[in-house]
Amino acid sequence: MSDPLPLLPIDRSNEVARLKDMLDAFAARLEGADLRDQVRSLVPVFHELRALGVSLLPEATSSARERIIAYLRRYPMTLIEGDELLVVSGIGEWARRVRELRVQFGWWIYTGMTLRELAEENTEAAEDLAAALGVALDAVRPDHYFLARADQDRDAAHRWNLLNTIRKQKLGVKAKILAYLRANVGTPVTLEELRYLAGDKSEWARRVRELRTEEGWPIFTRMQGRPDLPVGSYVLDEDKQAPEHDRRIPDDVRVAVLERDGFACRHCGWTRDQLRTEDPRKFLELHHVTHHKDGGANTVGNLVTLCNVHHDQVHAGKLVAPDPSRAD
Repeated sequence: MSDPLPLLPIDRSNEVARLKDMLDAFAARLEGADLRDQVRSLVPVFHELRALGVSLLPEATSSARERIIAYLRRYPMTLIEGDELLVVSGIGEWARRVRELRVQFGWWIYTGMTLRELAEENTEAAEDLAAALGVALDAVRPDHYFLARADQDRDAAHRWNLLNTIRKQKLGVKAKILAYLRANVGTPVTLEELRYLAGDKSEWARRVRELRTEEGWPIFTRMQGRPDLPVGSYVLDEDKQAPEHDRRIPDDVRVAVLERDGFACRHCGWTRDQLRTEDPRKFLELHHVTHHKDGGANTVGNLVTLCNVHHDQVHAGKLVAPDPSRAD
């Protein structure tokens, strides 16, 4: 889909004049007229007003779905009220069209409800998303919508087919989320995908947190170790659980170590910007300089960032871990 065209001024004075005449006719029936006459006098007002709303997007006249996405693309990362989408779509079933845009066409359209549920379990990620929207968290209502990504996600339709398959399995919410993330290792997935997988239950955010903090799955957000990720997404960095002692590294310590090391391997300088198919370096890990079994603590001073290749080599005795306190 091409970029939104600039709005050109259009003379709508005739439509406005017709609306005024219709409302005057309705006002004349308010006293003495039968109820049905009053209702029927509003029918043309309704149709004229709907046509006026549809005409506000002249470049997207073929369908309500096109008008909705054209409107959202004009205001990305902006809270949009559902009534606005009602006006530009011109139909009562606009919410179904929003879901089609999300599921079938790969547009990252989030709801205020999803953001509020995220805030209950991951305040940091929710506040990051709210800051990107330019609003306070408490200003977000369940009936708000926003477009979190300006470009279309071409792989979304395939992922939603997989979502439906996993959602129908007789598994708990946490197991479903893990199965979906493991099927999309290294690929950012949206909050709405995880919420749908949970059967639209609010527990999805809590289950993601448990997988990350209690079970050691390397699930990241922008604010928790992967600043390169799109706003409002999660990614399973690798299909491997952390050793039990590594699961106890607090999020603030993990992020502090990554920030200190510039989100790069302290041995070779590799970053995720250098990710290549042919390169065995795929992700960053934290290494305990003094091993946990030897009393090493989960502190910034005892942790150093390494790529997966050199982390393995350190544990194999082929490399010596860099000194966290020494600037390269």
